[in-house]
Amino acid sequence: MNAVSYLPSDYVPLFIQLGLALGFIVVTMLVTHSIGPKRHSQKKDDPFECGIPTVGDARAPISVKYFLIAILFVLFDVEVIFLYPWAVNFLKLGTAGFIQMILFMGLLLAGFYYVLRKGVLKWE
Repeated sequence: MNAVSYLPSDYVPLFIQLGLALGFIVVTMLVTHSIGPKRHSQKKDDPFECGIPTVGDARAPISVKYFLIAILFVLFDVEVIFLYPWAVNFLKLGTAGFIQMILFMGLLLAGFYYVLRKGVLKWE
């Protein structure tokens, strides 16, 4: 079996591309900063979010339910992503792959059932 060895000169194109990308970023930031408007005023420097004027303190408490639902969405969304490669390679995986996916789906549904039983998705 032949071992593949790389010489340092093989990485030159990679370093050139990396240097050009970083150079483009730095030059773009410097140019936009230097030619951009520099007029400041009280009204212009106020924080503005989606057309809603700011009211109160930014440190106001937010319900933990919001973050919990966001984390659960990401969790179940990432797990569902595993279904696509399984579906594409369904015939190649055979019976063992089918059993593994049944187990995976069982655990996924058990987790979802647990979340439902705990009442996490009930919004007050």
